[in-house]
Amino acid sequence: MKEEFEEYGFQPAADAAPPARPKTPRRTGQLRRKLGAATILLTALLGMGGAYTVFASSSGAEKAAAAGDDISKGRQLYATSCITCHGANLQGVDGRGPSLLGVGAANVYFQVSTGRMPAAFQGAYQERKTAKFTEDETEQLAAYVQSLGGGVQLPEGWQHEGALRNDAEMGRGGELFRTNCASCHGNTFRGAPLSAGKIAPSLLDATDAEIYSAMLVGPENMPVFSDNQVTPEQKRAIISYVQTLKASNDPGGHGIGRIGPVSEGIVVWVAGIGAIMIIILWIGAKSQ
Repeated sequence: MKEEFEEYGFQPAADAAPPARPKTPRRTGQLRRKLGAATILLTALLGMGGAYTVFASSSGAEKAAAAGDDISKGRQLYATSCITCHGANLQGVDGRGPSLLGVGAANVYFQVSTGRMPAAFQGAYQERKTAKFTEDETEQLAAYVQSLGGGVQLPEGWQHEGALRNDAEMGRGGELFRTNCASCHGNTFRGAPLSAGKIAPSLLDATDAEIYSAMLVGPENMPVFSDNQVTPEQKRAIISYVQTLKASNDPGGHGIGRIGPVSEGIVVWVAGIGAIMIIILWIGAKSQ
């Protein structure tokens, strides 16, 4: 049979290429679904990436702009209120004021917010006074000094209410306060005189940021409590303890300055004995 085909010029069927099978509708539908899913996923990823880029860059730009604005305003405040004593470049002026290079924003915030600076005179101890600058102006001055001289800063986000507290560790804060702070500031936070005419100031008017900054920089006679010695969480616990006790009332009556149960007992005993003696004298006078 094969010879007959070849004789008349026909090629055998076996040598011919098999016809292509047409794509079925089912396979075409699956391919379209896969392509559609891939397109949706790619679009979502691109959208999320673009949104993150836009918001992240705008947030960073806003922070940078705000920081630059604070520094600019702080420079103006410094030029009108601080330059006479601390110099044009924070280098200090002999006989007037020390250098502020390396002082840091935390130190500036403590000194200015407590009214110790600007100082009326030079001295080893400056009393707390009414602050000359507002809270915003204080932060601007601190930002300017930090931008030129560097130094210790308060932790990021400290301006938010309660940011420097850790109420869950308030009991631990009491232990830390009694170990590190009570010997100078007293158990009732009222401060006390120290040796050589030095004074540990009262904490009754101190804010969270003032206490935190004082622990960071150790102003005047106070030692520096670095983060290696007292961790940030422990500093927050101490602040929680101090501020909570300051705000709490004495449910048993007058706390007599919260000087302690023994001292309060002595006061009651003396007052009671005095009252009894007065009654005895009155009865004796009446009987005569």
